[in-house]
Amino acid sequence: MPKIVIENLNKKEILSQNDKKLLLDIIHENNVDWMYACGGKGRCTTCKAIFLEGIENASPITACEDKYIDSGRLKENERLTCQCHVIGDVVIKVDSSNKFMHVSYSD
Repeated sequence: MPKIVIENLNKKEILSQNDKKLLLDIIHENNVDWMYACGGKGRCTTCKAIFLEGIENASPITACEDKYIDSGRLKENERLTCQCHVIGDVVIKVDSSNKFMHVSYSD
């Protein structure tokens, strides 16, 4: 059962029962407000997560993510939550450019 910790949301912990679900879906199912402007289709980078620990526990990079890596819009430690599955524990944070104004972040 993977544990997802969102560092800059006061170290919010989410336990996932299903490693087949996308990271974005798991986050939303746990009532965490996480941006995704394109509807979770991999067409933007607003749902990007910065991995602080456990990126090796993420699924392989998708073609959508590869496009953003090649253009410099995703770094080595960043993944699109709408494209990524987690199979083990991870620590992530919301990118500063994708923070909601109505959410209180801890960094």
